Amino acid sequence: MRIGPYQLDNQVILAPMAGVTDQPFRQLCYSTGAGLTVSEMLSSNPKVWQTDKSRQRMDHSGELGIRAVQIAGSEPALMAEAARVNVSMGAQIIDINMGCPAKKVNKKMAGSALMQHPELVKEILTAVVAAVDVPVTLKTRTGWDIEHKNGIDIAQLAERCGIQSLAIHGRTRACMYKGSAEYDTIKAIKNAVSIPVIANGDIRTPLQAKQVLDYTGADAIMIGRGAQGNPWLFREIAHFLETGEELAPPSLNEVAETVIHHVGKLHAFYGSYQGVRIARKHVGWYLKEKASNDEFRQTFNRLEDASKQLRALEDYFVTVEKR
Repeated sequence: MRIGPYQLDNQVILAPMAGVTDQPFRQLCYSTGAGLTVSEMLSSNPKVWQTDKSRQRMDHSGELGIRAVQIAGSEPALMAEAARVNVSMGAQIIDINMGCPAKKVNKKMAGSALMQHPELVKEILTAVVAAVDVPVTLKTRTGWDIEHKNGIDIAQLAERCGIQSLAIHGRTRACMYKGSAEYDTIKAIKNAVSIPVIANGDIRTPLQAKQVLDYTGADAIMIGRGAQGNPWLFREIAHFLETGEELAPPSLNEVAETVIHHVGKLHAFYGSYQGVRIARKHVGWYLKEKASNDEFRQTFNRLEDASKQLRALEDYFVTVEKR
């Protein structure tokens, strides 16, 4: 699959997730087989760009792979400026968030709330495409609610505005993350436009990935929550799509090395205080997926020191290996 001048290594993409797809996690997923990783969304409001959170989200120094940055907002001029600033800081693809269902985002008429206002969508897309000389992509849902599934109309509008690929989450905003994703709308969108379409929602196994690609005709699939605690999913899907064979799951030794390395990278990226706290949720996801142990997670979550976190993980995996 290509996005503008960029050829992706495969059809498996890491979805942008606020509070999750920071640089350490993106680099981990890239190393385990993601063909593209997308940053967590960055507000188009310049007043927040000097906060620690925004500076960390805008940091792409030394990052491997294609650098795709997602921006969110509702004012065309601010969105255009956000795109320009991020390109100046190394972004090679600008992605526009029109899929986030969070209330605090939608109250500002950003995220999936924009799907209610096609004219404003047109203004934003036109402004951002004109502002930068890199590909601009768009992530949406199937519509605002079941009665207003306008995903096809928005997709066709996006193509006319110069958007170079679309990622579609198979739920409406009203669905949030409840129930099951549906792929009929994604299939219809793929048939309605000529730009690449990426299918997103509830893809957690290599077989599901192939079934979704086969059913929708999409050009790629996007993994969100399925990658939390399981970054190996990217290589498993990519291998299955290429060969039809399932890879063996990662060994306990590889899980241990990955978790400890990831936590160390979080400490280095955020500093000890914030890194310790962010590590807690990732370790919770890892152990829930690979080696469930509620007692250890409770103990780990009380640790306040970075070196103690790393030592606790080393001891934990040694104990598990001896069982």
